[in-house]
Amino acid sequence: MPSQSLPVAFFLALSGGFFDAYTYVCRDGVFANAQTGNMVMLGISVAKLNLHASFLYLIPILAFVAGVFLSEVIKQKSSTAESFSKFILLLEVMILLGVAFIPQRLNMLANVLISFVCAMQVNTFRKWHANGFATTMCTGNLRTATELVNRSIFERNRSLLRKSFGYFAIIVIFILGAILGFWATNFFAQKAILFAAGMVLLTLVRILLG
Repeated sequence: MPSQSLPVAFFLALSGGFFDAYTYVCRDGVFANAQTGNMVMLGISVAKLNLHASFLYLIPILAFVAGVFLSEVIKQKSSTAESFSKFILLLEVMILLGVAFIPQRLNMLANVLISFVCAMQVNTFRKWHANGFATTMCTGNLRTATELVNRSIFERNRSLLRKSFGYFAIIVIFILGAILGFWATNFFAQKAILFAAGMVLLTLVRILLG
């Protein structure tokens, strides 16, 4: 399926890295994708009895939950997996376009929407060529890539090594997305998210073209 192609995985990983850099740099230091990081910061804030900071980190976590829940509802009502993935990408683009015009005094709203987008994306795009992966976080991808390298050595299986290269490439592209996100946000502030919207739109075009 086009939605499980490696180019689609690359585009989405690029946007995933961009999202985190964007929200961290200009949206109050919150991670859009890394909810584990937000949970750690939530725990630290609670330990410090800092209710404002606790709320700041709790809201994106809840938005992520809502995004996963809604994407599951949409999936159940979609006729095919491809129509589901196309609708999610179109919804992402529309939300990201709106975020670009949210001023920084409303950073919490922007973080909620981006976390919501990330949740829908990671819940929708789970595989490339039937290989499980994540587009908005890379810990699991790194574990899988390392496991494949280990197995390729001990099983003397070059196909596993080639598969690991795909995972490592996704990780590198995610990092590249973070670099682009940092540069773009420093130049364009909250409007930088338009670049991420463009990446998601290109992903949609790639799927439409097959």
